[in-house]
Amino acid sequence: MSDKVIISAALTGARITKEDTPYVPILPQEIIDAAVDCWQAGAAAVHIHARDNNAVQTGDLNVYREIYEGIKAKTDLIVCLTTSGSDLTETERLGPIELQPDLVSFDAGTMNFADRVFANPPGFLKKLAKKCLDYSVKPELEVFDIGMIYNAMRLMQEGLLIPPLHFQFVLGVKGGLPAEVKWLVHMEETIPQGSTWSAIGVGGRGQMAMNTVAMAMGGHVRTGLEDNIYYSKGELAKSNAQLVERVVNLANLYGRPVATPAEARTMLVLTKT
Repeated sequence: MSDKVIISAALTGARITKEDTPYVPILPQEIIDAAVDCWQAGAAAVHIHARDNNAVQTGDLNVYREIYEGIKAKTDLIVCLTTSGSDLTETERLGPIELQPDLVSFDAGTMNFADRVFANPPGFLKKLAKKCLDYSVKPELEVFDIGMIYNAMRLMQEGLLIPPLHFQFVLGVKGGLPAEVKWLVHMEETIPQGSTWSAIGVGGRGQMAMNTVAMAMGGHVRTGLEDNIYYSKGELAKSNAQLVERVVNLANLYGRPVATPAEARTMLVLTKT
């Protein structure tokens, strides 16, 4: 258990639109500005998806570079670039690793994700793990069910994932485990000893529940408009930073200091500065 809590903000996601909420950042400068605001509010890390000019998820490495370099120029945030994308090619998905960010997301298995299949077959996961090793980038292991934890442990046993592992528990997606305390506890008990972990709750109730329980369990938390667009029932969150501020207030109530990006780097065993 860590006294200090790492707060990560997932700013955009792949599918939230301005029609869903006018406050979601879409263009590169909007994403950069949102990251700066979250950093100032207390986040140590941000999770990044890129969109094209039509607001559709893109694998364009130039767009990722613009966002990544823009955030790094203004903050010391830990930046996690996504490698997900149901509509992207393997080459596009693997591309962001070449920017050598602090972290990349690593979706640790195939699943039914709401109304589509999110394919992450074993061959792709091995390519993803090998490229992370080649570029000295740490994977953030996104797990939506218990089987994905075992997928990650098998890759660790094969030498493709290097401990200590860092897990992001994603609860509340249709097709994955629900955002319930018993599943969060079970996931935490299943990961290898010495691993770090953070929790995501999808949707308004899920986000608050998982943020609160993860905080009490000594884990870390993710918030942001990718996971939930509401601040309270029927009230849209006006920014990612507003959701970060809520988690900071929660951390203060629990007596858990908020980790700075520098402290979070040490906790996550990141070598990049």
